[in-house]
Amino acid sequence: MEDLSEKEQLDAIRTWWAENGSYVIGGIVVGIVVIFGWNRWQTSVADTEIAASTLFEGIMEAAELNLVDNAELPAETLFSEYSDSPYAAQARLAMTRLYMDTGRDQDAADVLRPLAEMPPTDELALVGRFRMTQILLYQEKPQEVVDLVEGLPESGFSTRFSESLGDAYVMLERYADAEAAYMAASNDDPLAPTVDVTMLQLKINDLPSADQIATEAAEAAATEEDAVEGPADEAADGADTPADDAPERESE
Repeated sequence: MEDLSEKEQLDAIRTWWAENGSYVIGGIVVGIVVIFGWNRWQTSVADTEIAASTLFEGIMEAAELNLVDNAELPAETLFSEYSDSPYAAQARLAMTRLYMDTGRDQDAADVLRPLAEMPPTDELALVGRFRMTQILLYQEKPQEVVDLVEGLPESGFSTRFSESLGDAYVMLERYADAEAAYMAASNDDPLAPTVDVTMLQLKINDLPSADQIATEAAEAAATEEDAVEGPADEAADGADTPADDAPERESE
C-alpha cells in the first residue's frame, strides 16, 4: 500500500481532531485543575502547619517562663482552629504541666481530658490518658481512674496503667483487685523498666491482709450497731424514769 500523500495526512489529522479534540482539551483542563488544586492543597497544609507551629512555640516560650496567662490565648486558638494538628495534642500536654505547676489541677484536668479520652491507639493519646490518671488520683477521684483505664488493650503503657489502677483500687478499698493490678504492673521489662518495681512491692506489702479486712469490717459493723442502739436505749431509759419535777396535785 502506497503511503498517504501529505494532503491526505493533513485531512486525516483534521478529521481525527474534529472527532476527538474536545476530549483532548477536556483532559488537559482536568489535568491543569488537578495540578492546581494539589498545589493549593499542599500550600494550605503548609500554611496550616506553620500557623500551628507558631502558636505552639508561643505556648512553649510562655511555659518556660511559667507565664500561664501568656500561654492560654495561643493555646485556645490552637485548640479551636487547628485541633487536628499534632501540635494541638502536644500543646495540651504542655498546658497540663503548666497548670499543675501553678496549682490549678482542675484546669489541668479540663485541658487534658480531650486528649485522654481519644482512642488509645496513638502514643500521645496514651501519654495523655496516663497523665490524666495521675491528676485524678491527686484529686482523689479513684472511680474515674477505673473508668478511664480498666479494660484497655495492651500497649507500652500497660504497666503504668496497672499501677494507677492499683492505686485507685486502694482508695476504693478493693484490696484484692489492687494486689492483682500491682502484680500485673510488676511484670515489667527489666531491660526497659517503666515502673519502680521496688515501690510496687512496698505498695503490695502495705495492703491489709484478709484477716485485717475482716477484723476492720467487724469493728465497723459493731460501731455502727452501737451508734444505732445508743439513741434508742437513751429514749427507753427516759420513758421509764418518773418525772420528779412533775407538780404535785393540790389538795382540795
